[in-house]
Amino acid sequence: MNLHTNRRPARRRGPVRSGMSAAALLMLAFLAAAIATALVAWVLVIMFGHKQAERQPFVRVAEVTEISTDPIPWGQNWPHQFDGWKSTAGDKFYGGSNAMPESKLDEQPWLKRLYAGYAFSIDYRKARGHAYMLYDQGVTERVTKKPQAGACLHCHGSISVLYRKVGLEALGEPADDAALSAGFNMAAVQKGFEEVSTKTYEEVLNMLKQMPDGTPDENEPVFPQAPDGGFQGEMAGQPVPKDHPVIGEAHPVTCIDCHDPGTMAIRVTRPGFVNGIAALAAGDAPVPHLPSIEKWRRGDRAKQYDPNADASRQEMRSFVCGQCHVEYYCANKMTLEFPWKNGLRMEDEEKTWEETKFPNGEAFYDYVQAETGAHVFKAQHPEFELWSQGIHARSGVSCADCHMPYQRVGAMKVSNHHVRSPMENLNAACQNCHHTSESDLRTRIETIQGRNQELLERAAGAMTDMLDAILEAKAAGADEAALADALTLQRKAMWRLDYISSENSRGFHADQEAARILGESIDYSRQAQAAALRLRAPDAPDIEEAKTDSVEGVTPTQPTEEERPAE
Repeated sequence: MNLHTNRRPARRRGPVRSGMSAAALLMLAFLAAAIATALVAWVLVIMFGHKQAERQPFVRVAEVTEISTDPIPWGQNWPHQFDGWKSTAGDKFYGGSNAMPESKLDEQPWLKRLYAGYAFSIDYRKARGHAYMLYDQGVTERVTKKPQAGACLHCHGSISVLYRKVGLEALGEPADDAALSAGFNMAAVQKGFEEVSTKTYEEVLNMLKQMPDGTPDENEPVFPQAPDGGFQGEMAGQPVPKDHPVIGEAHPVTCIDCHDPGTMAIRVTRPGFVNGIAALAAGDAPVPHLPSIEKWRRGDRAKQYDPNADASRQEMRSFVCGQCHVEYYCANKMTLEFPWKNGLRMEDEEKTWEETKFPNGEAFYDYVQAETGAHVFKAQHPEFELWSQGIHARSGVSCADCHMPYQRVGAMKVSNHHVRSPMENLNAACQNCHHTSESDLRTRIETIQGRNQELLERAAGAMTDMLDAILEAKAAGADEAALADALTLQRKAMWRLDYISSENSRGFHADQEAARILGESIDYSRQAQAAALRLRAPDAPDIEEAKTDSVEGVTPTQPTEEERPAE
């Protein structure tokens, strides 16, 4: 008998299957590790690339130097900023008389009386973007019908090369293209600024067109040139000569006016600002929003305050705007001046002008008001000064933070060069600090600006009543001596009205300060009106014997229960 016939076949155990599962798991783990390693490596490469992009945010494919006023080569190196700058023209550049913005004189007829005797009473339009700053100046009837000073181009044109060339020539130094390209040379720029300030607008514009601009082969300018003589073919009221030469091109404010071509660092290039901020620092007016000036004042003051050397980067983000968006004198009786030696408040600037004398010893004034003969001051566009009195300045918020907020372009963070009202970009301009809805922010802003406009119209109404009263007094026979006090009050009233009317934030930069200034304007207008009415009217009657009722108010005529004597 076979003892093995009843044995069951041995079962296969699982060593082979288990061995295959382990191998598969090992392979999966290996693949997962490889994929994770690849992902980490990819992330690191991307991060490294972004870091490198941040360190080198541009590729220098075109050479730009201190004569590169033409922005096209800059645009090859910094295309995003260049596109933003071009976009200040809107969808396309609109030139020609039919494209001009609305007239403020039609919208607010009282401006004609405010500026009577001054070129702004002829043509005064709403502002357009930076792209139009030179074109619109070239065609305004203020320039084509009346003689103007070349100092106006201090802000409207890219003018530092002209200043440097004229300055180097005046100093007896080389002024060829190589010398102009070598460096900024503030001393030469300052000298040229002084030489050019009192020349006529036509002279300076022609000089500007002849300057090298960094594109010697000549290219089509980014924005069209204004036609010589504007739309009527006139310069300072005279027909443009038939043989008037067509030479070169001039540029509005471009990259070189705010940036160093070697480092792209922001900088101040306008001598008017350099002189003005130095005078402010040398004075004792409080400037808590400009800590670098307070620091300089605590030092030995061995050198004049220099914004390009002493200011912080955050301050420079306002200073580059304050080169032009300010109050200044820009006619041709003296060198262009920022009136900051006494401070940045409206009355500080008024005091400076009151203390100023022209080179011939005559007291300073901007124009003679045509209706009354008063010598008055003309405010330009004091955005920097009014901002200096507001909560944003005190909080360390710069002009660029709101008007050129940062934006992401790939890995880079750049300032948005489409300079505009924050109302067009509330998310980037406001909501980084104000954590509330856009509709709430818009309502706040519109409320402030609406109230400012209402108060402005009240001040304008008071001004026109004042002018009427002064004219009536003159018609009644009041002479200049009798009207002296009224005319002084007129100057104060009109300066304050003009200060807020010409400032382009509609009161938003410092709403309480704007309201205070307009309140003072109304008060001075009414004082002048009352003084003029006294001169116009017959002598007032004697009121000493006039019968008046005694003042009783709420005083009881009968004793109260407590006051009655006890019985």
